[in-house]
Amino acid sequence: MSAYAFSFAGLDGGKIDLADYAGKPVLIVNTASFCGYTNQFGGLAALYEKYRARGLVVIGVPSNDFGAQEPGGPKEIAATAGEYKVTFPLTEKTVVKGTNAHRFYKWAASERPRETPSWNFHKYLIGRDGTLAASFSTQTRPDDAGLIAAIERELGD
Repeated sequence: MSAYAFSFAGLDGGKIDLADYAGKPVLIVNTASFCGYTNQFGGLAALYEKYRARGLVVIGVPSNDFGAQEPGGPKEIAATAGEYKVTFPLTEKTVVKGTNAHRFYKWAASERPRETPSWNFHKYLIGRDGTLAASFSTQTRPDDAGLIAAIERELGD
């Protein structure tokens, strides 16, 4: 199984089907609007703008799982993301941990059981082949050299 087997409901309705991004690296980040790390939205937006022409996709997955820091609905989530100039896709609010976690997060946990989200802004990098290429903790900023190197390896051009 690969990441391409999964999809998310979009924040604005519709569906975000990971299979639509086959052949591209995808950075999936669980987000929250009222977190000490919320400013990472700005760095993620910059990362997306810098690399999207080369194929990088960033997907934000709002979650209320950690500290109840995503209490709002779609309008509030979109407003916060807009403050940081986010143009990458956002999913509807999603459970990312525990028995009720979204299927993608259960799969990722089975692939890397010691690298699961322990707070908001955990990052999973899906490789061009749909495998889980890397995982980065909350503390890893979007401009981190290791994260950028992993993305560039996956872009491969």
